[in-house]
Amino acid sequence: MAKHSALKQATQKKHNQAASGLRELRGGKTRSLAPELDRLIHERLRLGIVSALAANESLTFSDLKSLMNTTDGNLSVHARKLEDAGYLTCTKSFDGRVPRTEYKLSAAGRRALESYLNHMETLIQQMRNR
Repeated sequence: MAKHSALKQATQKKHNQAASGLRELRGGKTRSLAPELDRLIHERLRLGIVSALAANESLTFSDLKSLMNTTDGNLSVHARKLEDAGYLTCTKSFDGRVPRTEYKLSAAGRRALESYLNHMETLIQQMRNR
Protein backbone atom coordinates (compact mmCIF):
# COMPACT_ATOMS: atom_id res chain seq x y z
CA MET A 1 0.00 0.00 0.00
CA ALA A 2 2.86 2.40 0.84
CA LYS A 3 4.51 1.68 -2.51
CA HIS A 4 1.27 2.52 -4.31
CA SER A 5 0.98 5.81 -2.40
CA ALA A 6 4.60 6.75 -3.13
CA LEU A 7 4.16 5.93 -6.81
CA LYS A 8 0.98 7.99 -6.94
CA GLN A 9 2.75 10.96 -5.31
CA ALA A 10 5.68 10.71 -7.73
CA THR A 11 3.32 10.55 -10.70
CA GLN A 12 1.39 13.56 -9.41
CA LYS A 13 4.64 15.50 -8.91
CA LYS A 14 5.69 14.80 -12.52
CA HIS A 15 2.24 15.83 -13.76
CA ASN A 16 2.41 19.09 -11.78
CA GLN A 17 5.85 19.85 -13.17
CA ALA A 18 4.70 19.18 -16.72
CA ALA A 19 1.65 21.37 -16.23
CA SER A 20 3.67 24.27 -14.87
CA GLY A 21 5.63 24.95 -18.05
CA LEU A 22 8.68 23.68 -19.85
CA ARG A 23 11.26 21.90 -17.74
CA GLU A 24 14.85 21.05 -18.47
CA LEU A 25 16.56 17.95 -17.09
CA ARG A 26 20.23 18.31 -16.20
CA GLY A 27 22.15 15.94 -14.00
CA GLY A 28 18.97 14.32 -12.72
CA LYS A 29 17.50 17.67 -11.64
CA THR A 30 14.79 19.61 -13.39
CA ARG A 31 14.64 23.36 -13.61
CA SER A 32 11.87 25.54 -14.93
CA LEU A 33 12.57 27.17 -18.27
CA ALA A 34 9.83 29.73 -17.66
CA PRO A 35 7.38 30.80 -14.99
CA GLU A 36 3.95 29.18 -14.94
CA LEU A 37 1.45 30.02 -17.64
CA ASP A 38 -1.74 31.83 -16.69
CA ARG A 39 -4.00 28.77 -16.96
CA LEU A 40 -7.08 30.97 -17.01
CA ILE A 41 -6.05 32.63 -20.28
CA HIS A 42 -4.16 29.64 -21.71
CA GLU A 43 -7.36 27.67 -22.46
CA ARG A 44 -8.13 28.03 -26.19
CA LEU A 45 -11.58 29.61 -26.02
CA ARG A 46 -10.70 32.00 -23.20
CA LEU A 47 -7.55 33.08 -25.04
CA GLY A 48 -9.70 33.73 -28.10
CA ILE A 49 -12.18 35.80 -26.11
CA VAL A 50 -9.49 37.91 -24.45
CA SER A 51 -7.63 38.38 -27.76
CA ALA A 52 -10.80 39.39 -29.62
CA LEU A 53 -11.65 41.91 -26.92
CA ALA A 54 -8.09 43.29 -26.96
CA ALA A 55 -8.53 44.02 -30.66
CA ASN A 56 -12.02 45.54 -30.24
CA GLU A 57 -13.35 48.10 -27.77
CA SER A 58 -16.29 45.82 -26.99
CA LEU A 59 -18.11 42.83 -28.45
CA THR A 60 -21.59 41.45 -27.93
CA PHE A 61 -22.28 37.90 -26.87
CA SER A 62 -23.46 37.17 -30.44
CA ASP A 63 -20.28 38.67 -31.91
CA LEU A 64 -18.08 36.52 -29.68
CA LYS A 65 -20.16 33.41 -30.32
CA SER A 66 -19.74 33.90 -34.06
CA LEU A 67 -16.02 34.74 -33.87
CA MET A 68 -15.24 31.80 -31.61
CA ASN A 69 -17.54 29.40 -33.45
CA THR A 70 -18.87 28.01 -30.17
CA THR A 71 -22.15 27.30 -28.42
CA ASP A 72 -24.07 29.64 -26.11
CA GLY A 73 -23.37 27.45 -23.10
CA ASN A 74 -19.66 27.09 -23.77
CA LEU A 75 -19.22 30.83 -24.31
CA SER A 76 -21.24 31.65 -21.19
CA VAL A 77 -19.14 29.39 -18.97
CA HIS A 78 -15.79 30.67 -20.23
CA ALA A 79 -16.84 34.32 -20.26
CA ARG A 80 -18.07 33.95 -16.67
CA LYS A 81 -14.69 32.54 -15.58
CA LEU A 82 -12.93 35.53 -17.15
CA GLU A 83 -15.45 37.91 -15.60
CA ASP A 84 -15.04 36.31 -12.16
CA ALA A 85 -11.26 36.79 -12.46
CA GLY A 86 -11.78 40.47 -13.25
CA TYR A 87 -10.49 40.14 -16.83
CA LEU A 88 -13.80 41.14 -18.46
CA THR A 89 -16.68 43.45 -17.72
CA CYS A 90 -20.15 42.41 -18.76
CA THR A 91 -23.02 44.84 -19.37
CA LYS A 92 -26.55 43.56 -19.91
CA SER A 93 -29.21 45.72 -21.50
CA PHE A 94 -32.13 45.57 -23.89
CA ASP A 95 -32.27 46.71 -27.49
CA GLY A 96 -36.02 47.10 -27.69
CA ARG A 97 -37.20 43.76 -26.37
CA VAL A 98 -34.06 41.88 -27.33
CA PRO A 99 -31.53 41.27 -24.54
CA ARG A 100 -28.01 42.48 -25.30
CA THR A 101 -24.88 41.31 -23.47
CA GLU A 102 -21.74 43.30 -24.14
CA TYR A 103 -18.22 42.45 -23.02
CA LYS A 104 -15.16 44.65 -22.61
CA LEU A 105 -11.63 43.75 -21.63
CA SER A 106 -10.75 45.26 -18.25
CA ALA A 107 -7.39 46.83 -17.41
CA ALA A 108 -6.57 43.69 -15.40
CA GLY A 109 -7.48 41.55 -18.42
CA ARG A 110 -5.27 43.61 -20.70
CA ARG A 111 -2.35 43.28 -18.24
CA ALA A 112 -2.94 39.53 -17.93
CA LEU A 113 -2.95 39.13 -21.73
CA GLU A 114 0.22 41.20 -22.07
CA SER A 115 1.90 39.10 -19.38
CA TYR A 116 0.73 35.90 -21.09
CA LEU A 117 2.08 37.07 -24.47
CA ASN A 118 5.42 38.03 -22.91
CA HIS A 119 5.57 34.60 -21.29
CA MET A 120 4.91 32.87 -24.62
CA GLU A 121 7.55 35.01 -26.36
CA THR A 122 10.06 33.98 -23.68
CA LEU A 123 9.25 30.30 -24.21
CA ILE A 124 9.60 30.67 -27.98
CA GLN A 125 12.97 32.43 -27.62
CA GLN A 126 14.24 29.76 -25.23
CA MET A 127 13.28 27.02 -27.65
CA ARG A 128 14.83 28.81 -30.65
CA ASN A 129 18.08 29.47 -28.79
CA ARG A 130 18.69 25.79 -28.06
